[in-house]
Amino acid sequence: MAYPFPLLMLWIAMVVSVSTFPATSTSRNSLGGFARKGFRATLRRVDSGGNLTGLERLSRAASRGAHRLSVAGTEVESRVRAGSGEFLVEMSIGTPPAPFEAIVDTGSDLIWTQCKPCRLCFPQRTPVFDPEKSSSFSRLPCSSNLCSALPVSSCAGGCEYTYSYGDYSTTQGVMATEVFTFDGNVTAGKVAFGCSRDNEGSGFSQGSGLVGLGRGPLSLVSQLEEPKFSYCLTAIDGGGSTSTLLMGAIAGGEEDKIGNSKKVTTPLVRNPSQPSFYYITLEGISLGRTRLPVAETAFKLNSDGSGGTIVDSGTTLTYLNGEAFGALKEELKRQMGHLAADESGATGLDLCFRLPPDAEEIAVPKLTLHLGGGADLELPGENYVVADKSYGVACLAMGSSSGGGGGGEGGMSIIGNIQQQNMMVIHDLVKDSISFVPTNCDHI
Repeated sequence: MAYPFPLLMLWIAMVVSVSTFPATSTSRNSLGGFARKGFRATLRRVDSGGNLTGLERLSRAASRGAHRLSVAGTEVESRVRAGSGEFLVEMSIGTPPAPFEAIVDTGSDLIWTQCKPCRLCFPQRTPVFDPEKSSSFSRLPCSSNLCSALPVSSCAGGCEYTYSYGDYSTTQGVMATEVFTFDGNVTAGKVAFGCSRDNEGSGFSQGSGLVGLGRGPLSLVSQLEEPKFSYCLTAIDGGGSTSTLLMGAIAGGEEDKIGNSKKVTTPLVRNPSQPSFYYITLEGISLGRTRLPVAETAFKLNSDGSGGTIVDSGTTLTYLNGEAFGALKEELKRQMGHLAADESGATGLDLCFRLPPDAEEIAVPKLTLHLGGGADLELPGENYVVADKSYGVACLAMGSSSGGGGGGEGGMSIIGNIQQQNMMVIHDLVKDSISFVPTNCDHI
């Protein structure tokens, strides 16, 4: 069955401004203040201003998403690219609070910001944090469990770390704890974070550091009393609509208001090679009533850590294993045969369709992702086809993770944030699950 939707340009690249629920006391040492309740953040688009056309914005998103994929020989894996996250969060650090802006990344763990004295730092909009001017700054001892959780560390001058990202950007510094302030008045005490003094690469230009929301112990969500977070991304039509991020115990709270009759829950899967990522099991894909002729092994998480499927809010488009993407393209062309296909790549996307001159809406088939645990995630047309009336095209908001539009094996699949719009997406690190609840995110 095909579903019509208006011709509009979908774009999700966000900046986050934070508001919070009242703080309550907590017995947990790692976080104080909001740890029991959590906090709420309002999301807005990074590229909402300027004179960019819709396709120019989408092309930029495709470029950023491509950097999330690192190809080496026959092994294809997705690694964190510093600065490629689609969200920024504004907060303050220290006593008295010093404001800074950081990239929010669901694909990494470490929380860090640039600190004085800085040997090699990149330009940032706010002053570089000076720990000497904060009365609450405290170095993390090398005996700390969080110090042991670092992938590379030494104890020559405290708990020192070196973090490398997929675009070969690196950050080095010393671990500490600090007071973080959200919305100007709600504080979180003893947050373990990195005080970075040596940064290399071009990947950090969007913010003053990173806030990791990955599955590892160093991330902000793991340091909450209840390690859970959710977001609800509105459909982007070029207007001023905002989206929502919920952290901590309140992360599933809105679910009671919106109902869960169509809630889809699937288990998280662990990949020792990429422990931060939110892996799920993708068993197959249907377009309309047609199941794509793709073997389950196309999405298999292999013993060497390659393959598999992750849910990632920091990637705009969805990237499928080459075999699956090739099958999807061919079936979509078949079912939308009334429109001329454009595979020139001029838009930066693999497949577009030419629209009739006077078209106000188009009908596209429903896309269903068959997930582990018997969960079927149904995506309406606007969650995977991007239409721009001014350019007269409608484009598939997906790509191949295997270096080409056709075959190829071993590619990781990434479910991007366009495919997650108008859903409450709940990440629960206690239950090891992700839930999708169809939601009108304008009303959250």
